[in-house]
Amino acid sequence: MKTISFSYKGLIVPVFTPINNNESRSLNLSIVPDYARYLKSKKINGILVNGSTGEGTSLTVEERKSITEAWASTVKETSQHLMVQVGGAPLKDVEQLATHAENIGADSILCLPELYFKPTTVCELTEYLRLVGESAPKTPLFYYDFPKASNVNVDMGQLLKSASGKIPTFAGIKTDLERAVHAKQVNDNYNLFLAGDMMMLSGCAVGMESYIMTTLNFLQEPALELIEFGKGNVDLTSARKSQEYINKVINEITRYGSWVSTMKIAMSITTDLFMGPPRAPLKLLSQESIEAMNKGLTNLGIETNKTALLKML
Repeated sequence: MKTISFSYKGLIVPVFTPINNNESRSLNLSIVPDYARYLKSKKINGILVNGSTGEGTSLTVEERKSITEAWASTVKETSQHLMVQVGGAPLKDVEQLATHAENIGADSILCLPELYFKPTTVCELTEYLRLVGESAPKTPLFYYDFPKASNVNVDMGQLLKSASGKIPTFAGIKTDLERAVHAKQVNDNYNLFLAGDMMMLSGCAVGMESYIMTTLNFLQEPALELIEFGKGNVDLTSARKSQEYINKVINEITRYGSWVSTMKIAMSITTDLFMGPPRAPLKLLSQESIEAMNKGLTNLGIETNKTALLKML
């Protein structure tokens, strides 16, 4: 069975979904071109739309299509790799989103498992992904392995074995370091994207080359240095300092609430791009928390954007 090739390696940023701070919490698509150009200027060449950071599972199918179309149009100018997360919805909607992603020119597709009638075996998950893959037969497909959130916990090495020869578009997985190392030992023929911003140094040390990390939205230089460490161009002492700095920033941000709610605020107060509030059931942080985060990030040497801060208060 002929399979589709996939060659992208390096960093992919899971972008936030910009939302207007109005009663309906509508999408702010007008900001996408500036967002893409900003990331490109920071040497980030891969984009993931509608992931966890992008609140994809909190958006309607039409909203997911709209934000994907906005990015697809923009990356034609910026020449960034476009990955679209299509899962976290009824299977028919997932198939529709996969077809849409292919039709608008996405470079790859990422897919969560079925989140209610969950697959409990490798065979069940393989069959689910086969159906999704058939809906986008020309686009590389990745499985989004996130058992802490999805409660779908199957062996990733066995999934790679099972998918081989059954899903022509299957290209690999996004997962954490431990599960990636195991999968690589079982089958080294697929692409592995690591999640977990605080473990990038460890990933580089064991030869991992590709990462999907939220902090790439506003903290790029330490990650770029860690990529160079993985290539042998940066010494271990410098790489440790970069990882320690990323971890300090994450700890300062997330002390005020959940991952997406706090990271979205951090993006807004450290750049000229106002991401707006999160979509319910997530809540906008309190004025006190935003001000405290602003002070904490300033103390870590990060320049903050007072205009964006005032917009949120």
